[in-house]
Amino acid sequence: MATGGDDLKLLGVWDSPYVNRVQIVLNLKGLSYEYVEEDLLNKSELLLSSNPMHKKVPVLIHGGKPVCESQVIVQYLDEVFAGAGPSILPADPYERATARFWAAFVDDKVGSPWYTILFAREAEKKAEAAALIVAALETLEGAFRDCSGERGGYFGGDGVGFVDVVLGSYLGWFKVIEKMTGVRVLDAARTPLLAAWGERFAAADAAKGVLPDDVDKVLEFLQTFLD
Repeated sequence: MATGGDDLKLLGVWDSPYVNRVQIVLNLKGLSYEYVEEDLLNKSELLLSSNPMHKKVPVLIHGGKPVCESQVIVQYLDEVFAGAGPSILPADPYERATARFWAAFVDDKVGSPWYTILFAREAEKKAEAAALIVAALETLEGAFRDCSGERGGYFGGDGVGFVDVVLGSYLGWFKVIEKMTGVRVLDAARTPLLAAWGERFAAADAAKGVLPDDVDKVLEFLQTFLD
């Protein structure tokens, strides 16, 4: 493992896509860190003091200083540990801006309806949100074609990049969404490139053991917030 150790601590929840993407980048960079599982129904003083504005995970604590918001954390790790592992963001300014655009698109057009599916009470609202994710993934199919080009099997080309970790962090939840709504949001018939990409990403060493893969366990955990 590379540097990190006592200097890096991650506050998170095991099934959060926002936490998972940070874990994946830490793995890609080969960084050792301490992981602290938070109880969101009884948040720790460390979480509340580290992220007083939003009181949310993930929070990365580096050398005693907190860094909040998952995309910010991913970019921070890429900059601070530039010499460790692969670069997550492209070196070219235009490609870097493009990656940031699509990462923001993912959290807006996939992340927002994902949240609706989790907590909406009405089945109709859940179905509408699932349809929004399907539409977003159809758009991302074209973005993947443009971004990956002839360079490889990822948005980042021949290796996992920024858009890959942002979108890939939702992969475990897509199966949960299917069980909750009956909609297969990532379908090879609609988005064959993304479906193949998803299999590659989930099989990558950095993602193994990070993405939730037990649908019933996730649903049981979610229920604790709905009761």
